[in-house]
Amino acid sequence: MERKHVNIIREIIYRIRAGESERQIGTNLGLSRPTVHKYKLLAEEKGYLDVTRAMVEEEELLRELGPAAKPPKIPSSIEPHRDYVTNMLEKGVEMMAIWQRLRDEHGYRGSYSSLRRFVSRLDLEKEPESYTRVHTAAGEEMQVDFGYVGKLYDPKSGRIRNAYVFVGTLGYSRHQYAEIVFDQKIPTWIALHRRCFEYFGGIPKVIVPDNLKAAVKKVLIYDPILGEAYRRMAQYYGFLVNPTRPRTPEHKGKVENGVHYVQRNFMAGRTFESADSANQRLKHWIIEIAGVRQHGTTRQAPLALFNQHEKQALIPLPKEAYVLNEVRMAKVHKDCHIQVGSCYYSIPYRYVSKKVSVHIGEKMLEVYDEQQNLVCTHVLLTKKGAWSTRNEHYPTHKAEYLMQTPQYCLKTAKQIGPATHAVVTLLFSEKPLYQLRSVQAILRLEKTVGDKRLEDACERALFYGDYHYRRIKEILNAALDREALPESPPKEERQPHLFARKSREFFINWEEASK
Repeated sequence: MERKHVNIIREIIYRIRAGESERQIGTNLGLSRPTVHKYKLLAEEKGYLDVTRAMVEEEELLRELGPAAKPPKIPSSIEPHRDYVTNMLEKGVEMMAIWQRLRDEHGYRGSYSSLRRFVSRLDLEKEPESYTRVHTAAGEEMQVDFGYVGKLYDPKSGRIRNAYVFVGTLGYSRHQYAEIVFDQKIPTWIALHRRCFEYFGGIPKVIVPDNLKAAVKKVLIYDPILGEAYRRMAQYYGFLVNPTRPRTPEHKGKVENGVHYVQRNFMAGRTFESADSANQRLKHWIIEIAGVRQHGTTRQAPLALFNQHEKQALIPLPKEAYVLNEVRMAKVHKDCHIQVGSCYYSIPYRYVSKKVSVHIGEKMLEVYDEQQNLVCTHVLLTKKGAWSTRNEHYPTHKAEYLMQTPQYCLKTAKQIGPATHAVVTLLFSEKPLYQLRSVQAILRLEKTVGDKRLEDACERALFYGDYHYRRIKEILNAALDREALPESPPKEERQPHLFARKSREFFINWEEASK
């Protein structure tokens, strides 16, 4: 028969000495009469029923009764395979796979339940893991993390998207900042920190983020490599970043509990029209409910602790907010441009095929070389597919070509002469962008033959109705521009086009069509 707890035995002795019968004791304590009678005989043998003696203590009963008898152990059928099972468990092999391998490779014929019982006893044999609760001083630490809160309507994209709550929890007061967003990208991460610091009115000395990509580029236990934008932000505001070790959520229990608190108490059972309305409600909820509740650990209201002790212990905010949102690497392509997002920015041609560091702010984009020397700046483009190009970033001959726009070509042709201007106007009236190269080639002939010869060649080309670059070039090569034009072109030659309007009107119409 299993021995009862020593406190129960002492209670039986106490009731016998008080005059209760064995039946009454059994009824009151939920014991059988034989059990009560057994301990009565033991008490009589030891002299514990003598009312003149002091009541027996638990220590004496333990000495007299000895340790409780343990139930008989039946060796597990898995015991011969203990080393193999423990080795497989350490390698992360699931129990079902271990059981199948035991049957296939080791001739085991026991049940899967036997393996489960054996593994459960192995867990009991392990020394229980304990933790040390870390208390932080006021203004010392803030833990930050994201948590999934379901799907919400995004007004910017006009669709339902996965939503996440960012929570920053101060270690001393447990006061929180929370905001719902639709991504965990670096610009969002940086902007959330800025708004969090402004909400608290100061900056904690240490921030403990989870090992998400926005904060930590490579997960290393003792040497985390921070994202460049986040590292610069930490240096600008004056805080340290101590990422948590991988797979150790207990190291950031304050914010883990804070995220779960928002998920279970604010989001659970509520519906919102959009993320904007949810964030408005969330701000009021933090102040009116979460901030005034009695915290389970501190036993005080987080908002009161923050206002009384922690707010003044934070690092003061700088005069200007941090503006760098992201730092990324980009390769300069052969067209002297880099691609950032869905936009294109020109870079000096000497950096073609090299990598540059791109610092993306809220309104400006800065480009640095490998030695962190500033290469150029651009206004940040917002429209997808947009281009920001500076002609001075191209080689001289390329820049000159880019500067020869249709407007420039028409102006230059007019300075050469009316025939040249008419040729350029006629070409642009056909397909302006397609004929641009041809027009530029015609105008370049002026550098080798001079204004007069080019003008005469264009006049002859117009006279015979073929005013394209190839024909003008042939006229100059054969020196036909030096010969006088006949009174009328031969019948076999094509007649020139006749226009009722002036050439300037073609240019105006082309400008309107190109808008």
